[in-house]
Amino acid sequence: MTISISGFTFIRNGVELGFPFEASIRSLLPLVDEFVVAVGRGNDDTLARVLAISDPKIRVIETVWNERMADRGFVYAQQKMIAQYACTGDWAFYLEGDEVVHEDDLPAIRASVEKHHTNPEVEALVFDYRHFYGSAQWVSVSPGWYRRECRLIRNTIRSYAPDGQYWLVTTDHKNPRNPQAALANARIFHYGWIRRNEDMQKKLDQVSKYWASSTKMEVHYSQFDARALEAFKGTHPQVAQEWLLTGAEQALRIDSAYQPTRKENKYHLMRRIELLTGLDFSRKHFKLVA
Repeated sequence: MTISISGFTFIRNGVELGFPFEASIRSLLPLVDEFVVAVGRGNDDTLARVLAISDPKIRVIETVWNERMADRGFVYAQQKMIAQYACTGDWAFYLEGDEVVHEDDLPAIRASVEKHHTNPEVEALVFDYRHFYGSAQWVSVSPGWYRRECRLIRNTIRSYAPDGQYWLVTTDHKNPRNPQAALANARIFHYGWIRRNEDMQKKLDQVSKYWASSTKMEVHYSQFDARALEAFKGTHPQVAQEWLLTGAEQALRIDSAYQPTRKENKYHLMRRIELLTGLDFSRKHFKLVA
């Protein structure tokens, strides 16, 4: 049985906002049969760069964002679903523009799809996240950052995105729920919080526009709880190497006078309890069934 996999994403102003979207797309091309990219009309040459990847698997859909939609990131959900609804594979693999798959994990992903394809209880596959912060040398271990998330879902079930991050599954248009999932035994390298500080500021300014409840904030990587970080031990994806040198911060210097916030202190306590008990307090948008 040949199992087909579609890749998909959405992106707008990816160059201006410092997304490693080219590396993201390239990282998945060896695995998928097609890659659908919804490219929003923007201010830079994002569309030209996607087209310049020049791979026959890539299919571009040009879109126009609803600038008046400011309800909890729903415009991201709209763009995500435009791309997903154009996918034709048995499974659909969603990558955000700042997420990259490691080439070493591609065989494991394929093996996981083949293992679970005939089990209808498994609706999605869950990936282990590496959230980098400040530079490519540091990862967040705080339970305030989701540690696992669905990124590969059956394309033969009713699913939709309430925002850009996760999916809900429905039966007969009723009772939306988290997908039933199995582990992909693979990682997602999330680089959003190591892009150049000024690019991250532009990105957060955009987010506040489409999330009516969010507050505009100034981001300074130095203002962070160092207790929530661990040194990264491992290799980065080959396709990300150029961006890591040109589009990312090269070093993180935490302000020694920084005082952790109440929320950061709470997460630090939760992390200590996790280490003592083996529990995991991070947020999950799935139910493991296999």
